[in-house]
Amino acid sequence: MIIRPGTTDLPERVDLVVVGLGVSGAGVALDAVTRGLSVLAVDAHDLAFGTSRWSSKLVHGGLRYLAHGQVAIAHESAVERRILMESTAPHLTHALPMLVPFHANVSRGQAVLTRAAFAAGDALRLGAGTARETLPRPRHVSTTEALSLAPCLKVDGLRGGLLGWDGQLEDDARLVVTIARTAASYGAHIRTRARVLAADGTGVRLRDELTGTETDVAARMVVNAAGVWAGDLADVHLRPSRGSHLVLRGESLPGMRVCVTAPVPDSTSRFVMALPQPDGTVYVGLTDEPVDGPVPDVPEPSEAEVDFLLDVVSATLARPLTRDDVVGAFAGLRPLLDTGDGETADLSRSHAVLTSSDGVVTVVGGKLTTYRRMAQHAVDAALRAAAVEAGPCRTHHLPLLGAADRATLARLDADPRLVRRFGTDADLVLRTAREATGLGDEELLAPAAAHVPVTLAELVFGVTHEGAADVADLLDRRTRVGLVPSDRTLVEPLALRALSVHRVSG
Repeated sequence: MIIRPGTTDLPERVDLVVVGLGVSGAGVALDAVTRGLSVLAVDAHDLAFGTSRWSSKLVHGGLRYLAHGQVAIAHESAVERRILMESTAPHLTHALPMLVPFHANVSRGQAVLTRAAFAAGDALRLGAGTARETLPRPRHVSTTEALSLAPCLKVDGLRGGLLGWDGQLEDDARLVVTIARTAASYGAHIRTRARVLAADGTGVRLRDELTGTETDVAARMVVNAAGVWAGDLADVHLRPSRGSHLVLRGESLPGMRVCVTAPVPDSTSRFVMALPQPDGTVYVGLTDEPVDGPVPDVPEPSEAEVDFLLDVVSATLARPLTRDDVVGAFAGLRPLLDTGDGETADLSRSHAVLTSSDGVVTVVGGKLTTYRRMAQHAVDAALRAAAVEAGPCRTHHLPLLGAADRATLARLDADPRLVRRFGTDADLVLRTAREATGLGDEELLAPAAAHVPVTLAELVFGVTHEGAADVADLLDRRTRVGLVPSDRTLVEPLALRALSVHRVSG
């Protein structure tokens, strides 16, 4: 099976239909198909079209949830971080050093609280069984070492800092695409550009967004994993909150080798992070703003959020950031379950699985890190509601396509960028591009530009094996070039070349 757009050649009946192909929907498809169920997973747009591609690209260990007393969620997050980093996706994850510099805006008392929080986070790591080789122990660093890790820090008043570790993704959308590819490799039908017009516990009516054709597919179970759009298919009430990030060039924060974490004034639990990315950019985020009204397809940061992020992180820097440093921005909407009270920042990040009177199972809330557990609970609920038997959940030890331990990945004789993004499938990506284009490795692996490392090889693979149907699929989701509008324009001709090749059949 492969990922493809449209609804041609669909099965008439399956065990399970999944609506939505963000991280939770792709996770449901993988969980269900590896239990022996026949699965159709659809999305009206594309893989990772919604919230899943707008995250901070972190694999959280749960520390932030401890600040709100959500111990169970914190532990679950730490366990799922270990599973991602050590079992299912070592090729898409790595340890991220995170530095909290102690400037004058961090009181001695706040520094003590930060040390205690990092110690608690390390206890979560230990309780989850994560190896010290995967995530080192947090420690205090001197002023000299802090400046060596982040030369862009303000020197005046700096009295060292605290260095901790968390997980970082190569790319959140890349994780979603890999989960979907893995589900397809086990036999799941994965279709984009397939909009659900109606659904109940016995099936769905689909419209092919490319041709307008409508199709009915019968099912024994239907899972609604449509994220912030889940309320369109089920009686579920959400209170979305917007989390925004800015995109900077690496030159704006020269020499930075760590994530710099700046405290938000008048808060003991909120921070703004400057997160270095594998492609050479830096993300600054994030916010937590309540959102009212219709849900947009692509949210945008507000002007106030841009100013807030620049102001908070600049308080730690030798050269304050300005809007001239901002080359892109993005925002995502968190699908938080409406509990009727409290600010969105206080709403639980725990996921919820709800079964409606017509038999549709809806999964909402949660975090990207815990997608696997969310999917397991959703499939369990669907099986109970439909009185269907299936095998046990296998995803806690099931490697995603391309996964291998880090020692094996380090020994691969393949292009380093392709290894980072595809793991042991790096050779498959390059071989596919050779066969599809007839070009040599030098042209296929050449960076699109000096500051844009994306290659023609991975764009071709996005078309042949990952269901990309247009330039937006390639540049906004299979890669993240589109986060910087000027880079997007630069790489569009390369994406069009990739789209001229033929998809594989299967």
